[in-house]
Amino acid sequence: MGLGKRLADVVKPYLQLLRVSNLTFLAILLFAMEQWVAVPLLRLEHLSQQMPLWVFVLLLLSTLLIAAGGYVINDYFDVKIDRINRPDDIVVTRHISRDGAMQLFKVLSGLGIVTGLIVTWWAKSWTLMMIYLVIPGLLWFYSASYKRQFLVGNLVVAFVSGLVPLLVAIANADYLIHLYGTSLTYTPIIGQLYVWLGGFAVFAFLITLAREITKDIEDIEGDCEMECRTIPIVWGVRTSKIIITILLLLTFSLIVYLTFAVLPFPHDWQSFSTRYIVFGILTPIICSIILLWSAKTKQEIHRTQVVLKFAMFLGTMYSFVIHQNLTLCN
Repeated sequence: MGLGKRLADVVKPYLQLLRVSNLTFLAILLFAMEQWVAVPLLRLEHLSQQMPLWVFVLLLLSTLLIAAGGYVINDYFDVKIDRINRPDDIVVTRHISRDGAMQLFKVLSGLGIVTGLIVTWWAKSWTLMMIYLVIPGLLWFYSASYKRQFLVGNLVVAFVSGLVPLLVAIANADYLIHLYGTSLTYTPIIGQLYVWLGGFAVFAFLITLAREITKDIEDIEGDCEMECRTIPIVWGVRTSKIIITILLLLTFSLIVYLTFAVLPFPHDWQSFSTRYIVFGILTPIICSIILLWSAKTKQEIHRTQVVLKFAMFLGTMYSFVIHQNLTLCN
């Protein structure tokens, strides 16, 4: 019993540092994009050559390792800010030394790059290679500098978040082109991979950008102390809320347009697809706007963040609805 408690005490700070819940969501997102969107699309076009399981596992592992390294280096540089914004949640310096955190970042990022390059070799993709080489450095500069600059940090995080669904599209598309030749680009399948997965990428980008600005409102006290130039500090909280609202209404409008004008699924009120979008995605977006404008305290702003994260998760799960509908078409 005592040994188990001691082991838990040792492991817990690392789980907190690595944001295990976020990594779990990232794994679910990648799985959903591959198995519930890309695979049914390829089967619809009668393409039997698909991403082998071992390649997908490496794609998943490399993404998780690089993301985990990004969380570590973020906490490494944010010790002073977190002492003000989240004094009870500090891991670096309290449970793990700064040198230990730096070494952990190097190991995680290094392993992520190596596994990612294996996927690159399999897919014969120069694009993937650039992504796996550039993103760890981008996360470093984000934590060290960009996040304290006006808008730049928000855009970097939103860009990286939106890039995740596209990793699946790039890996599958480049491998198919290598396998069947460039003539495949004249068929619908490559475009469909990018359009369907690109829709999730745009959704992830907009929701993440809105959530990051909301987070800046929550963290305004510590950011002011460290002379950061976030949107709430430069333009004020009210203007920040207006920007967040515009981003969420833009997301809302795009979803409505895609649902009723683009998606080749039944979109009457009786269809599960329509009901899921209305209650599972659009309703949380509207709720987050209401919560945002009624929020007066730091805790209430944090609640808005949680609802946005929930909307992101439910938006990702719409891929299962796509899977069901595409399977029926086969």
